[in-house]
Amino acid sequence: MTGLSKYSNLTQRLITALFGSAVIISSIMFSEWTYFAVFFFICFMTLREFYALAGLDGMIVQKSFGTLCGIVVFSLSFLIEADIISYRYYFLIFPLVSCVYMIKLYKKFERKPFTNIAYTFLGVFYVAVPFALLNIATFEDQQYDYQIIFGCLFILWASDTGAYFAGTLFGKRKLFERISPKKSWEGFVGGAILAFAFAYGLPYFFSAIGHTPTIQSWQWLVIGALIIVGGTYGDLIESLLKRSIEIKDSGDTLPGHGGFLDRFDGLLISAPFIVAFLEII
Repeated sequence: MTGLSKYSNLTQRLITALFGSAVIISSIMFSEWTYFAVFFFICFMTLREFYALAGLDGMIVQKSFGTLCGIVVFSLSFLIEADIISYRYYFLIFPLVSCVYMIKLYKKFERKPFTNIAYTFLGVFYVAVPFALLNIATFEDQQYDYQIIFGCLFILWASDTGAYFAGTLFGKRKLFERISPKKSWEGFVGGAILAFAFAYGLPYFFSAIGHTPTIQSWQWLVIGALIIVGGTYGDLIESLLKRSIEIKDSGDTLPGHGGFLDRFDGLLISAPFIVAFLEII
């Protein structure tokens, strides 16, 4: 998408959002395997960006092995939830990630090897685990159901869009100036209003296209609240990471948006809360 550089930032943002959302939504609606393929790619790219940022901060992380651990965690979660392999394969995760310690023994001249090990683990827990948890929400009794992931993405995008335009047009009161000077309470409220509107309308949308809604309206509203709050914190947390390294974006893969970590940071923090809510309530 290098040809987009001739357009304004807003135009780049809109083109990238329309193209990217079309690919993602069509993939998750087509089949469980196209859903797996697109989120495998997103998980992989987000892991790469995280470890690249850790490297910029002076950490000597195990980028390749950390990325491998992350995509294995995501893939095992999918295969187990789809009832393709037994849940016992979850136990492979523990010896796999434990190899991080042994690999470090063969790395010479590192002043803080355990700090670097911690950053390798952080990539798996910060990025791969939330994506893996989404597989649990996407399968109900081993049957693929795209409604949860579809709805979560639309609520998240609605929240981001509402916050962007409300903040641009009306933003005055700073939300968290120390971490993100551009974020405002007006933007937060604007994002919340649009996100709740989408959350409220999702059951009616699924009914209109001939699908029985998987969950009730009040549950969608709770998920909406979790995404609004979790998405905001996710963005602030990633901003804290970027400010500590003194960079603006996590990457330049997505014109107008930065990188994959910039685009999906809200989902990484809200996903654990959403899945816990759906599984416990």
